[in-house]
Amino acid sequence: MIGRLTGMLLEKNPPQVVLDVQGVGYELDVPMSTFYNLPANGDKLSLLTHFVVREDGHFLYGFASEGERFAFRQLLKISGVGARLALSVLSGLSVGELAAVVAQQEVGRLTKIPGIGTKTAERLLLELKGKLADALPSSTVAAAGAHNDILNALLALGYNEREAASATKQLPAGISTSDGIRQALKLLSRV
Repeated sequence: MIGRLTGMLLEKNPPQVVLDVQGVGYELDVPMSTFYNLPANGDKLSLLTHFVVREDGHFLYGFASEGERFAFRQLLKISGVGARLALSVLSGLSVGELAAVVAQQEVGRLTKIPGIGTKTAERLLLELKGKLADALPSSTVAAAGAHNDILNALLALGYNEREAASATKQLPAGISTSDGIRQALKLLSRV
């Protein structure tokens, strides 16, 4: 029903934003991946949306990219996954990382997200298999796979999740796994 909103960003209160569209303030819940990339209050912003009407209210969700919205909609199709859990998944993993996790069937990465246990993670992997890879270019999935391999290597070397994720995010897109590990270790040794 409401596919996109463009207006002035009024408020940012994680995970909610208020967007003024010609005098009407829309409250949208957004994943943290979108939240971290928001402009300053008062700046123009355009978000793709997903509108949900339930018995207890009307809810609007906003996304910075079509990939995020597509992944959100795929997550909602899974039995037992509501909007809050879908936002939590997209806040914990980028769409590319989620596609790589699904492709590699990594239950452990999903169970680190708050609210997801082993059974839910297994259901997500089963239901999403093949659905997210189609939405992303193969180079994106391959790049996410390399970044995922680099992240796992850093975790295996004893770095914590925060350090490993921070170093991995600083790497250029399309880097090979071996070069990525070398560069990530250099980044981590400077800290």
